[in-house]
Amino acid sequence: MFRSFRSRLTTLYLVLFSLLFILFSLFLYGELSRSLLLRLDQTLASEVDTAAGLFPDEFQEMRGDALLAAREVVNEMKVHGDLVTVREGGKVLASSGQPAPGARTRGASRIAEAGGRTFEIEIVTSLDPIDAELAVVRRIIFIGLPLVLGLAGFGGYVLATRTLRPLASMAEQAHRITGTNLETRIQVENAASELAVLVASFNELLSRLDHSFDTMRRFVADASHELRTPISVIRGEADVALSQQRGNGEYRESLGIVLDESRRLSRLVDDLLNLARADAGHVKLQTHDFYLNELLTECCRSVQGLAGTRQLTLECRADGDLQFTGDEQLLRRLMINLLDNAIRYTPAGGRVTASLEAGPESVLLRVTDTGIGIGPEDAARVFERFYRADEARSRQDGGFGLGLAIVKWIAEAHRGTVECSSERGRGTSFTVALTR
Repeated sequence: MFRSFRSRLTTLYLVLFSLLFILFSLFLYGELSRSLLLRLDQTLASEVDTAAGLFPDEFQEMRGDALLAAREVVNEMKVHGDLVTVREGGKVLASSGQPAPGARTRGASRIAEAGGRTFEIEIVTSLDPIDAELAVVRRIIFIGLPLVLGLAGFGGYVLATRTLRPLASMAEQAHRITGTNLETRIQVENAASELAVLVASFNELLSRLDHSFDTMRRFVADASHELRTPISVIRGEADVALSQQRGNGEYRESLGIVLDESRRLSRLVDDLLNLARADAGHVKLQTHDFYLNELLTECCRSVQGLAGTRQLTLECRADGDLQFTGDEQLLRRLMINLLDNAIRYTPAGGRVTASLEAGPESVLLRVTDTGIGIGPEDAARVFERFYRADEARSRQDGGFGLGLAIVKWIAEAHRGTVECSSERGRGTSFTVALTR
C-alpha cells in the first residue's frame, strides 16, 4: 500500500493534520480550563471581599457579639451557594457547611478586623460545575476527532488523486513514445509551475533523444554507404580479374585498385573506431611537453608535396618556441586534417596559411585558405560526421566527411574549441583554441 505515492502523500497529510488537530485541541482545552478557573477565582475574591466588608458592620450592630455577627454574615452569603466559614483564631464561629470528602474545591479567604479583634473569613466552592463543562468539551473532542480525521483522510486522498492526475497523464503519454515517434511531446493542460518545469525538462530530453536517434540513423546510413563503395570496388575488380585468364599487367592493375580501396577502407574503419572510442570515453591522452611550433612546421612540410601538385602556396607562420603539454600524435592529426582539408578545397593558384598565436591562457591555431568556401547554412554543420556541404566536397577528393569531426574531438579532448568562419568563393578559416 505504502509503495503508492498517492498513499504516502495521503498518509503524510493525515498524520500532519492529526498532529495539528490534537495540538489545537490540547491548546483549546487548556485555555478553556484556565479561563474557567480564572473566572471562578475572580468570583470567589469578589464574594470574600464583600463578606469581609460586611462583617465589621454586623459586629457593630450586634454590639460586639462576634458569634451573632458571624451567623448573620454566613446567612447573607450562603445564598450564592458557596460554603462560608468565619473563624477567630482556630475557633469556628459560624459555617454554612463543609465540602464532601474527596471533593475538588477552590476557595479564597480574607482577614477582617472589628472591635480590635481579628477574624478570618473563608469562602469555598466546588469544582464540579467546571469539571462537568470540561467533560463536555472532552467528549466533543473525542467524538469529533475520528470524524474529522476520516474527513481529512478522504479529502487528502481526493486532493492527492487530483494532484497526481497530470503525472498519470504524462506517464500514459510517455508510454506511447517509442523510437519511431520521438518527435511526440508531452502535453499537460493548465499545469502548475513545478509540473510545467518537469514537462519542459522531459520534452527537452525527448528533443535530445530525437536528435541523437536521428544522428545515429544518419551515421549508420552514411557509414554503410561509405563502406559499401570501396567494398563494391574491391569485389568488382576481383570478379573482373577472375572472370577470365589475363596477363600479368592486368592482374597488377586490378591488385593496385584493390590495394588503394583497401587502404581507403582501412582508413575509414580506423576513423570510425577512434570516434567510437572517443564517444565511449575509452581514449586516454598520452600527454607530454613538446613545442607546438615545431609540430606545425613538420605538418606543413609533410603536406607540402600535396600543395605543390595542386599548384598552391603553403605558408607556415610558426616562429618562436611555444611549449605545450598534450598528446602530440593527436594534435599532429588535428593539424594534418585541417591542412589537408584546406588544400583539397582550394583551387589552383590559391593560398593556404597556417599560424600559431600564443595568448595568456590559450594557444590559437588558425588554418586559412582562399578556397571555395562554405555557406553560412553549412558552417555550423561541418563538424558533423559524414557531412558534406555540397557536391564540390565529394568522395572523389578522397574524404569521408570525418576529418573535421575528428578535429573537433581532439580539440575538446585538450579542453579546447574549434570554430569555422567562411564565405562562399572567398575561402575558409578554422580556428582552434587550446587551453594551456
